[in-house]
Amino acid sequence: MKDVDLDRNRLWVRQNAVYVKGFVIVGTPKTHQQRMVPFPSFLSDEITSALLERRDDDLVFPGRFGQPQITPTKQDGSWFERALRLAELSPMTIHDLRHTAASLAVSAGANVKAVQKMLGHKSAAMTLDVYADLFDDDLSAVAERLDDVVRSSIVGKTWALDHSGRSHVGSKRLKSPEIRASSEGGTRTRDTTIMSRVL
Repeated sequence: MKDVDLDRNRLWVRQNAVYVKGFVIVGTPKTHQQRMVPFPSFLSDEITSALLERRDDDLVFPGRFGQPQITPTKQDGSWFERALRLAELSPMTIHDLRHTAASLAVSAGANVKAVQKMLGHKSAAMTLDVYADLFDDDLSAVAERLDDVVRSSIVGKTWALDHSGRSHVGSKRLKSPEIRASSEGGTRTRDTTIMSRVL
């Protein structure tokens, strides 16, 4: 229970429980590093209810006698299988849920470092190796966001001139650059603020 932060919608991953030769061994996570995992607000009520009458050292979702749940693959009709049936979901593994969480995070706009921290990967390179396709699919969204930023930037507003030559973002009147004929067949300007030689 002490690993749940309801104010920030975070879960601390400080321990794991592994089933070894008929016993559940509680130790540190696989990488021996703690991490925080965010959860969406729509789960807050369910988690809050699960914490009622729990002590700090109690598990949020314990077994029948308060012990850690046994790994679902170690028994038929496990707690996880029952949960899937109640949720009307197809058969899957807990690791499938991990992949689903990563996919949803990427789709929501999370960057690779945020996904790395959430999954507990040792490096962002490992996250990219596993989920590279998901980040590639997000390139179109990046292009759209860049377009939105440029269109709404001050640069775009500065060049949005009305017919009088006055900027919409300021009262200073802009002078039109002097244009002269070019011997190379184009037109030239003496305005040094314009980088193109031939307009």
